[in-house]
Amino acid sequence: MLTHILILMVLALALLGFWLGKRKVILAATSLHSLPVHYASYVLLMTILPASLTLAVWSLAAPWLLHDQSLTISNTNNTLAQTDTALKSTVVIIVAVLSLFFSMRKVSPEFRARNVVEKFILAALMICAALAILTTVGIVVSMVFETAHFLNLHSWKDFFFGLDWSPNFHGDSALSILPLLWGTLYISCVALLVAVPVGLLSAIYLSEYASSRIRSIAKPLLEVLAGIPTIVYGLFALLTFGPFLRDLFGPEGFFAVGWMSDTRSVATAGIVMGIMLIPFVSSLSDDIINAVPQSLRDGSFGLGATQSETIKHVLLPAALPGIVGAILLAASRAIGETMIVVLGAGAIARFTGNPLEALTTVTTRIVSQLTGDGDFNSPETLVAFALGLTLFALTLGLNIFALYYVRKYREQYE
Repeated sequence: MLTHILILMVLALALLGFWLGKRKVILAATSLHSLPVHYASYVLLMTILPASLTLAVWSLAAPWLLHDQSLTISNTNNTLAQTDTALKSTVVIIVAVLSLFFSMRKVSPEFRARNVVEKFILAALMICAALAILTTVGIVVSMVFETAHFLNLHSWKDFFFGLDWSPNFHGDSALSILPLLWGTLYISCVALLVAVPVGLLSAIYLSEYASSRIRSIAKPLLEVLAGIPTIVYGLFALLTFGPFLRDLFGPEGFFAVGWMSDTRSVATAGIVMGIMLIPFVSSLSDDIINAVPQSLRDGSFGLGATQSETIKHVLLPAALPGIVGAILLAASRAIGETMIVVLGAGAIARFTGNPLEALTTVTTRIVSQLTGDGDFNSPETLVAFALGLTLFALTLGLNIFALYYVRKYREQYE
């Protein structure tokens, strides 16, 4: 609570500095190098940054120092914490006030406030970009180290070339990725068989046939599907769509063929995932088709082609690189999906071609291996990192191929 109050006090001083800096240059009534808002922003930044840096350094260093002292003076921990809080608040406020005072002294009509503020903004943008890159690198490096640890404990030949998946926390486990990759790719292919035709045909209709009124209604309604949480799709697969398929193809179903004994199956997860991917494919394809110049359509119509012939022989070939890129991006999205396959696909690792049987995927096994009660340093737990790294490499490869294909075959129009 005291830290929150301290932050609010620093923000109040910064806003006061913003107002004072702007008022000072306005009252100067002379030609200014920068706009008044630049001077005000300079004072605000110079008030916040030193105080924030002091607070951050103090907050990081204080627990370590207090821990060292608590080793010898265990009965004074509470007193030390209270003293630390009071001293920290005092120092931060003093730093904020001094920063405000010296930044106000520097404000003058000749001061190049715009240049300084723009440098601050440029530095902030560079830091944000670096954080994004470093976060990705950190994730990959941590996965690589844990994967190396796993491969030191378990045979890499069994992981990459084995045919069985049967983890046993008592040892002697078969941890092959191949059955999991089969389930992942099988379900993803089923999802794409649903999403690509429906999404592409929806994009063609909205772009070339629908009136502006229908488009303004249908496109937002279609894209509502993209805003539904994946857990909702998973529950829909488990509680609604799976039982529906079982009622059709189960032993006592409508067709009474006995092909499906459980609500979880490849078809359950794949079809529901395909429904989730429809707005993804449709929206990207619609934007790509609309980017084809109108002159190509007019030229085709001028040569006597019908609208369907124009779409088939002119628009789709021109937009094909972008459409292929959208499909590959949708495929990478399907491969990395978790909640739908956890609830709708089942947990059996095997090789089967029957879409009405249950399978498991890489993401399902990652969740399962990391949520158990086993030893974290055991191969049965560390295999989750190897699975995650393999899945990362697979989706990264698809994304790189999609970008390469789009850039190589993209048409450039004036």
